[in-house]
Parts: sequence; structure tokens; C-alpha cells
Amino acid sequence: MDIHNYETHYSSRIGWLRAAVLGANDGIVSTASLVIGVASASAARGEVLVAGIAGLVAGAMSMAAGEYVSVCSQADTEKADLARERLELESDYGVEREELAAIYVTRGLEQSLARQVADQLMEHDALAAHARDELGLSEIHSARPIQASLASAITFAVGAALPLALAWLSPAATMVPIVAVSSLVFLAILGGLAARAGGAQVFVGVARVTFWGALAMAVTAAVGMLFGTVV
Repeated sequence: MDIHNYETHYSSRIGWLRAAVLGANDGIVSTASLVIGVASASAARGEVLVAGIAGLVAGAMSMAAGEYVSVCSQADTEKADLARERLELESDYGVEREELAAIYVTRGLEQSLARQVADQLMEHDALAAHARDELGLSEIHSARPIQASLASAITFAVGAALPLALAWLSPAATMVPIVAVSSLVFLAILGGLAARAGGAQVFVGVARVTFWGALAMAVTAAVGMLFGTVV
């Protein structure tokens, strides 16, 4: 029986889940805050919508580029560590064997058993054994720049489209409260779904995203009203 086909762990979702949640959360919060801030400055509906659309496009591109660059940097670091480990295995195989055995001793194995485990794992795939147990690298947690970039950009655009659609459909007089309240509901749903997908407590996920979303919108609304009054 292949244990990888038998069990599905939440950690296998880390690569796309983090980027997707970050993208959707930023899309809702930044666009809702932008709409509320511009509307609070007594701008016309057209100006609010133009600002919101510009924020959606710019934000999606920024999220894609930011995720790609940051995850590529992570991937470069992982490759450099693996290249260094490969050289150390070629030049100091015995030292690396003892180093791996020492890791297993710290995890609870007896010295003799730890050396047997190190010998067998290194005979099977020495680099993979050191990558996993010395460097903490695995296929589940390996960097995937394209996946993270696309997940962030798409989910940002979807998240941003929600408050933008509400700004377009709601009456001008009630645009700000409708966008604010609805966006908090969207954030609560997102926080709950993300927590459930990641195996965390739903209430904690909901409270976390709604608090920061409400704070961002409140601050942006205050800035919009301040500059709207001054201008």
C-alpha cells in the first residue's frame, strides 16, 4: 500500500492555500478600502469605479509579480543548499553519515540504530535524506513560483471584484456602508473556508481576517473623509 495515496494531510495544501488566501484577502480588503476611501472623499460614482478597477488590475499584477519573485528567491535558496549538500556528500561522505545519524539520535533513536537508519537511507538516496532531515526540505513544501503567482493573481482579482461589483450596484448614498458590511461578510466566509481547508479553528480564522479588514477599511475611510474635507 502506498501511504501517499492512502493519507491526505493538510500540509500538502500549503503551497497553493497560502497564496490563494493571501490573494483573496488582499483583493477584498484593498479594493473595499480603496472604494470606501475614495467614496468617503465625496467622489462621484464613476471616479470610485475607475479607482476600483485600477486597483484590481494593479493589485492582481502586483500580487503575481510579488509572489513569483519571493517564491523564486526561496527556490534559489533551496537549490543552493542542495548543491552545497551534494558537494559535501561527494567530499565528506563519512562526516555526512555521522551528521545524519546524530540527527536521528536527537529524535530518540539509539546510536547503533541511528547509524543503521542513516546507512540505509543514504544508500537509497543520500541527497534526499539530507535534504529532508538536515535541511528540512520536502516535495510538499518545495517552492512553486508559477503556482503561487497564478493563485495569488486569480484569487486577488476574484476577491477585488466582489466589493467593486457592490460599489457599481449599490445606491450612491449607501455605497460606503453596503461595501463595508458586505466585504466583512466576504472576509468572514473566506476566513472560515481557509481555516477549514487548513484544518484550523473556523472561529479563529473568521475573527482574524474580519478584524484586520475592518481596521483597514476604517482607517481608509477616515483618511478619505479628512482629505475630502480639506480638498
